[in-house]
Amino acid sequence: MTETIISATGLGRDFVVRTGRGLRRRRSITHAVADLDFTIDAGAAVGYIGANGAGKSTTIKMLTGILVPTSGRVQTCGLDPHRHRRELARRIGVVFGQRSQLWWDLPLAESYRALAAIHRLGPDTLRTRRATLVERLDLGDFLETPVRQLSLGQRIRGEIAAALLHSPELLILDEPTIGLDVLSKERLRQFLLEERAGGDTTLLLTTHDMDDVQRLTDRIIVVDHGRMAYDGSLPGLVERVGADRVIVVDLEETAAPLEDVAGTRLLGVEADGLRQRLAFTPGSTTAAAVLAQVSARAAVRDLTIEEPDIEDVVRRLYASGA
Repeated sequence: MTETIISATGLGRDFVVRTGRGLRRRRSITHAVADLDFTIDAGAAVGYIGANGAGKSTTIKMLTGILVPTSGRVQTCGLDPHRHRRELARRIGVVFGQRSQLWWDLPLAESYRALAAIHRLGPDTLRTRRATLVERLDLGDFLETPVRQLSLGQRIRGEIAAALLHSPELLILDEPTIGLDVLSKERLRQFLLEERAGGDTTLLLTTHDMDDVQRLTDRIIVVDHGRMAYDGSLPGLVERVGADRVIVVDLEETAAPLEDVAGTRLLGVEADGLRQRLAFTPGSTTAAAVLAQVSARAAVRDLTIEEPDIEDVVRRLYASGA
């Protein structure tokens, strides 16, 4: 039987907002998270996404015990997060992209020694685990450098290693690639893919970077104003909102515009008809069916398929909800 790592039932969190002054001061309630229901099983990789103010960070804080739910029930690693924060901390790793768990004025290596003591790791366990993380995250050149002198990319890699030092059951990443350059992002994504492939760590990722979602997760949960808007696979979301895929065909010889291919619409023609772009909606037809129709009219030299832009997909989902 698969172990459940996160379980939320009717989860909600309200905040009191006070405005005005003196006798005109008013009190209102903001529902940051409302009636969320979801479970995440061991070994899963889930993207938790939504617009700014959707309730993502509030949810993370309830999952880790920083905030107490106003309503509902939540368990993380089988524990009540707030009542068992100390025990839970030994079983999870958390990285907030704009906050640090490292000691600012100490070398990275000293932060790892301090964290190992907090998590009660023995010398041999620390030595082995640290060596693995240093090699795979390429930390060797700046292990003895104070954290305040590290570049953003170096610090984020150091944060990831710190969160994984004690081999947690659950890794929560809140905007881990924010501000990173393209090379640093790719290096971090590749590491996380390898880490998941080689162990049992469950990943919960909140991000605005849709490339992170596409590369790192198998399932996405979309929240809108604190409520569940979607829970399922990325292809399922694309199909639900009717977002188009695009097939780009390169032909052997010039051809007339392919305007009447069933189930498609012609987006553009280039190089006198040698390259043509056709959009189609998954569910109404398939790439294979489109290719068969095109091949019956002209010899196809090459083709590529462009997937829908995930940010556009999420915008469509919000629009349909509205």
